[in-house]
Amino acid sequence: MPATKALPQVALKRLQAPADGHNNWQGFNPRTEILPEGWNGYNSRPLPCAIKATHDHKVVVRDGCRLYCDIYRPVDSDDKPVPAIICWSPFGKKYNGLSFLPHIPWKIGVPDNTLSGLERFEGPDPAVLVPRGYAVVNVDARGAGASDGDVVIMGTQEGEDGYDVIESIAKEPWCTGNVGMAGNSHLAIVQWHIASQQPPSLKCIAPWEACADLYREQFVRGGSFDSGLFDFISTHIIRGKGGVEDFFEMYRRSQTQNEYWKDKRVDFSRIKIPAFITCSYTNFVHTMGSIRGYMQIPHDNKWLAITPYQEWYLLWAEPSEMDELTSFFDKFLKEEDNGFEKHTPKVRTTVLRFGKNDPYYNIAEEDYPLPRTDYRKLYLNHSNGSLSEQAIQGDAGVVSHDSTTPKSYSTFDFKFDKTTRLVGLPKAVLYMSCDDADDMVVYVTIRKLDKNGKPLLALNIPWSKCPVEDLDTVPSKDKSNLNLAVGFMGVLRASHREIDDSKSMHTQYPFHPHEKVQRLTPGEIVKLEIGIWAMGAEFEAGESLRVQVSGGYPLLQEESFENKKFTVEGVTDNTGAHKVHCGGEYQSHVILPFV
Repeated sequence: MPATKALPQVALKRLQAPADGHNNWQGFNPRTEILPEGWNGYNSRPLPCAIKATHDHKVVVRDGCRLYCDIYRPVDSDDKPVPAIICWSPFGKKYNGLSFLPHIPWKIGVPDNTLSGLERFEGPDPAVLVPRGYAVVNVDARGAGASDGDVVIMGTQEGEDGYDVIESIAKEPWCTGNVGMAGNSHLAIVQWHIASQQPPSLKCIAPWEACADLYREQFVRGGSFDSGLFDFISTHIIRGKGGVEDFFEMYRRSQTQNEYWKDKRVDFSRIKIPAFITCSYTNFVHTMGSIRGYMQIPHDNKWLAITPYQEWYLLWAEPSEMDELTSFFDKFLKEEDNGFEKHTPKVRTTVLRFGKNDPYYNIAEEDYPLPRTDYRKLYLNHSNGSLSEQAIQGDAGVVSHDSTTPKSYSTFDFKFDKTTRLVGLPKAVLYMSCDDADDMVVYVTIRKLDKNGKPLLALNIPWSKCPVEDLDTVPSKDKSNLNLAVGFMGVLRASHREIDDSKSMHTQYPFHPHEKVQRLTPGEIVKLEIGIWAMGAEFEAGESLRVQVSGGYPLLQEESFENKKFTVEGVTDNTGAHKVHCGGEYQSHVILPFV
């Protein structure tokens, strides 16, 4: 095990205690019972076989904290041991998909009666995996539910806790000693941190939508702080006896990198076991951590699938996805010679078509980024708002937008004369200034326009599961970044523009150290290299690509953005007009991945 680093004191905020009936909390009640075949305690999906359920099983980790888990396994596993699949989060081990889905638009396409209710939120359903010869272990992480301590989010502490729980579960008489991990989002991210601790009994991981650097990919993406998503989770979902990490306070104490933030970044060189990685283009937290994981895990037993649909829909409503995941576990947990590594492409990509067109997906590729990629520059033209394949001649010009107003953008369009696919890592190189402030937060979004110049959205579930026939008719209350996607986005705070090329995972995706703040002089023109998150899109002849530059996050709230204000002393909010300089000595451009 690696030595634990000394970290800054962690700020906490008080959690609400678990309460009966909230998020399916059922109290602390250690026991074992047999749920018979046909059991349907949640009036949803009857169990296809009997399941032995152990509730509030205790594991004591190295510092003495007691963590509790629910275990679902075959009834004969005392005599015929099975591998265990760990599903780890602080969201409540009985907080299930059935509790969550009614609160999101269209139940994200998951049909009624799909889930048994034994699945934890963002985890696989024991009703699927137990009949296939696996135990599902839903762990309440440190500080969650009845587990001791305060809730920590990723990093060394959660990795060490995971090590201890895995080794304890592996020694249970019903377990073969082989353990894997599965799940979405938190349940996926934590797999990186636990696997990097190298517990001997952890034989493989299956992270599904897993960011890998909480500073760069979630809380301070591009140097711009936003804890809105986690604030919602910590307020409405996580319950415990103590506190939970206060990310806003930790950012207030250090806006740049320190040991606390560095501990939240995964070192992929330490992951030595097989990894089956799944992500999408349309998730606004997890895409690049998943791709970096594939690129930097230092062995060949790794697979990457970039999918077109939202992860909860795929996890719970597409049987083929669980079939493939089971095949992965059969290979590396049951050690079956099932040919998984032979018949599964190393990389599969998706090409979105936007509007009413279904995506192309499961496109087999040899590696990622695609080796055949042709990276081409398109230059921003100030005179007509176009993108040009040649550098802009003549004197430099300016296009500007109000950085504080929703729907105020600088836009630049390129019309395709033949069907074209862009798949991979785009990048923007912009020369920008602001006369009214010493800093800027700049958002760059790649959008698709139809043949009439209308911006399109992508549907994050299959059209066969969509309750509307046209995305233009979706009411505002149902517009969500879970079910609809605007495009492909990158962000950078100008004062964090420094780049360390030696740490960039690709020339198209610059690594910003975020170790110092370089303020601007008002009116100063600075060069910003902005890595845009991975894209995959097809454009037909007559359709256009738009580069949209704005001062706010282009999330879907009535096609605008929520400009959340997290006021911190010494951190500048956007003010006034942002100017994009084009042509002459300021050849602002994007570099796009043509395939």
